[in-house]
This record gives sequence, structure tokens and C-alpha cells, in this order.
Amino acid sequence: MTGKTATPAKKPAPAAAKKKAAPAPKEGAAPKEGAAPKEGAAPKEGAAPKEGAAPKEGAAPKEGAAPKEGAAPKEGAAPKEGAAPKEGAAPKEEAAPKEEAAPKEEAAPAPATEEPAAPEHPLEQPPAPTDESAPVPTEAGAEVTPVPAEGSPAEPPAPAPEPKPEKPKEEPPSCPLSLAVEEVSENSFTLTWKAPEQTGRAGLDGYVVEICKDGSSDWKAVNQEPFLSTRCTIPDLTSGDKVHVRVVAVSAGGASVPATLEQPVLIREILQLPKIRMPRHLRETYIRRVGDAVNIMIPFQGKPQPEVSWTKGGQPLDTSRINIRTTARDTIFYIRQAQRSDSGKYELTVHINGAEDRATLDIQVVEPPGPPQNLKLVDVWGFNVALEWSPPVDNGNSEIKGYRVQKSDKKSGKWFTVLERCTRTSCTISDLIIGNTYSFRVFSENCCGLSDSAALASAAASIEKTKTTYQPEKVPQRDMMEPPKFTQPLTDRTTTRGYSTHLFCSVRGFPQPKIIWLKNQMEIREDPKYIALIDQGVCSLEIRKPGPFDGGVYTCKAVNPLGEASVDCRLDVKVPK
Repeated sequence: MTGKTATPAKKPAPAAAKKKAAPAPKEGAAPKEGAAPKEGAAPKEGAAPKEGAAPKEGAAPKEGAAPKEGAAPKEGAAPKEGAAPKEGAAPKEEAAPKEEAAPKEEAAPAPATEEPAAPEHPLEQPPAPTDESAPVPTEAGAEVTPVPAEGSPAEPPAPAPEPKPEKPKEEPPSCPLSLAVEEVSENSFTLTWKAPEQTGRAGLDGYVVEICKDGSSDWKAVNQEPFLSTRCTIPDLTSGDKVHVRVVAVSAGGASVPATLEQPVLIREILQLPKIRMPRHLRETYIRRVGDAVNIMIPFQGKPQPEVSWTKGGQPLDTSRINIRTTARDTIFYIRQAQRSDSGKYELTVHINGAEDRATLDIQVVEPPGPPQNLKLVDVWGFNVALEWSPPVDNGNSEIKGYRVQKSDKKSGKWFTVLERCTRTSCTISDLIIGNTYSFRVFSENCCGLSDSAALASAAASIEKTKTTYQPEKVPQRDMMEPPKFTQPLTDRTTTRGYSTHLFCSVRGFPQPKIIWLKNQMEIREDPKYIALIDQGVCSLEIRKPGPFDGGVYTCKAVNPLGEASVDCRLDVKVPK
């Protein structure tokens, strides 16, 4: 829209009451051949007639233009005078939503004073439309965007697409930690530090070290490209200078806050006397077996760099067997396969300008010893055997710790250890079994273990049975014959009528005497009233339920071939009143 008021045109002919609206031509399409232009109208190029405008009767339609199906304009609807049709509005073939309507590219000014051609059969003039543009119906009842009236402002442009959210930027890493000076020499110094606490999601690209001389503000990078090591040696400095230093961590998010030293570094050689730090386990004899590798590292200190030398017995080492590698802080002594000839004392010397320090390394290369010599069977008695032998000729370059003695019986043929770590060269073996024949062997032992072979006794020990005859001891015969003799006589007794009583006495004699009991000098024979017993020389007579007539004098007589003896007693029987 230009904003200028166009000259009002003559009244256009309204569309037929029930005629279908002709479709608008495509955007920017030129009028096709054969189309009859409006009478006196000179439309601009690309101007499309307003949607819903009725074509003049008798006007030839454009080639290929098809009317919209079912599009029925309102009866008597007429376009507003002076309204400019949308430029390039595309006709809708089917029902389409508002969003599919083509946006206005350019507002066309109202046509000039040219009058449209009058229809052959003019109809009644429709009432004038209101200021607001009525919506033009489309197929399936969808509405299109109304055309603004003449003089109204242009439609605002379609909203621009929302920009995509930008990715959050990477944050730079934090400051490196624990920056410190490790070593200073006459023309360089070494820094160490720790990685920062925060490195970002992408991780560190590395570190950049910068230096600046004291009194200057010109910082120079030591390394052009970042490196990941947390240790850096800065060379080619001048002795006596003071140098400030800082370290920056670099990542994809940028550079960190630099870590700086509080004080500048003074480039000066720090003198230190040479000193060997011999490890504790090397202060004693270092023992290795034949064939083993010897790999020893001995640290030392001293500034400037000390000179290191090794000797054995005052002579330089045999470099064909011994390899020496020396660094600024330690020296390494290496033998690939040790031999017994490598045993000995090695002297290490570290010296700086006349000052020196010495240490001695004692190496002993050992192997198993040889077997003992001259093992022999000295004596066999009872269940015991005595053995003797001599020490081995080769002790394996180590002290003999003892001997192991073993035995084997002829029946089983298996060897059993009898003694371990026997420190003497002789021994006695006991508790052998009678009837077995035994063989013996002896191993020698040192710090490497037992000897590979043993000394075997040439003779075997047979434990035989001893023949003995039993002779009983002769005991002289003793005469045990003795005539009877009473050792305990009878005693007088008093009893009550009806109560049984006993008479006792004891006698000895050999052969055993015969006992005879008498009553009033009459022998008591088999009478059930009396029971006579003898046990181990004790004689007893039981009188069962005595009566007054059982009282009297009782006699016990003992008789054997050598004689006889007798004792007597009186028995009184009382009658209770």
C-alpha cells in the first residue's frame, strides 16, 4: 500500500447472484493468451484480481483456470472500491487452513480511473460494504485472511523462526596447585606442580610455563605448545638472575588463572658435598645364587654433578661381565648371570673437586655344597649303630650349616630321615629293629640347601638276635619242720542257756597238725551240737544252744609227726531264773 488515495473508479458490475467465483490467477502469473482484459483497465504486472471478484459476463476465462469446487460467494457481495488485491495470492484447490495462505509480497495500488467493463445485463447495485473486510469463504467453509481496506497499514511480516538455544560455553580450568621449585643449577631450574581441581568436561589440553626477569613485565612462554607433564625444567638461564615464573592450565574453555611463585628464583649453583646413601640391606653381605641376576641401585647426592667410579680390589671392573649405569642421582650395578668368581668386595667412590665419599659392597655368590666324604660304619651293638664322615671338599662358597642323616631298611627300601642339621661329623643311631638290615647316607647343607648327592655307607648294619640261656638262681633249702605249738590258748567262758558260744585258739607247726577237741577228757566226735573249724592256724569250736549239761572242761589237742600239744578251758552255762 502506498498510502495515497486513488481516484474512485466507476461502479463495478456486481457478480451474478448464484454464479461461482472464478479462481484467482497464480502469483506473479501474466494474463494468459485469449483472456479478455477489463474494459479500460490497465492492471499492473503481477496484480491478481481479488479473490471472490465475479468475472464479467461474456469475458473469456483464462486458459487452464478451473473454478474452485463449491466456492460460493455471498449474494450481492462486491469488492470495496479502491481495495488493492493481494499480489501473488495463490488460489486454493481444496479446503486449506489459514496458515497455507500465501503472504503478501507487495501491496498493489488501487487501479486508476479506468472503469471496468459493464456487464451486458447489469444487475441491481448491491449495498456498499462496511469498512471491515468480510472474510471470503473457501472450500469446506475455511476462511482466508481478509484483504485490508484502502488506506489501512500493511500486514506485519510473518514472525521469524525462533533461534536455536546456544550450547553453554566451556568454563576454563582452575588454577594449578602446589607450584614449587624442585632444583636449581647454575643455568637452569626445575618446577613441579599439581593438576588443578577443576579441568572441565573436555579435560586439559596442557600447561604453559611463562617466565619474566625480575624488574621487567615482559612474560615469555617457555613452551610454544601446551604439555601435560607436571614437571618442567627451564634451561639456558644466566647465573645470578632472578626469574619470576607462572604456570597456566589450558583447555577448550580457555586459560586458567596463572599459578605464580611468591618470590623470584635466583639462578645460582648450590654446592653440596658428595654422600653415598647405601641402602640398609646392602650394608651386610649381599648373597645371591649362581645364575641369578645381580641388580643393585645405590643413590647418592652432591652438587655439582659428582664423578662416580667402581673398583674391585683396587682394579677397574670387568665391563664384559659387569654393567654400570650412572645418573645424576644414583648408580646401578648389574650382572646378568652371577658366577662364584663375581664374589668379593666392590668399592664405590663419589667425588667432587677433591671431596669424596666411599662405600663398600660385599657380594657373595653361592651354590649347593658337595657331598660329605668317607662315610663309614664304625660299630653295631644291640639296637644301635655308630657312623662317621668327613666334611665336603666343596662347601658351595658358603659355610656348612649341618648334615642330614637318613636310613633305609632292606625290606622296604625307603629312606627315612633320622637326624637334621647335625653339626658334628659323627652320630649314633638308636632304636633299630632286631632282624632288619639297614643302609645309611648323609647329605651336607648350606644356605642354598642340601647337596645334590649324598655320601652312602659301604657296609650295611644287621641287627641280629642275641642267644641267651635262662639259669634260675639257686636258693638253699631251709628246714621248716616244727612240732605243734599253740600261739593263742583257750580262755574260760561263761554263757547263758540257749545262746550259742565259740571257743578260739591258734596253733602252728609243720607239717600241719591234726586238731582234736575233747570234753571232760572225752573226744568229741561227729555230734551236730558241735562244729569244729580251722583256718590259717586258727581253731574254733561252736557249741550250739548249750544246756546245763554242756558245761565242763574243753581241751584242744594238736598232733603231727614231730609231737603234740594241747590247751584247755572251762565253760559255765547259767540257767536264767
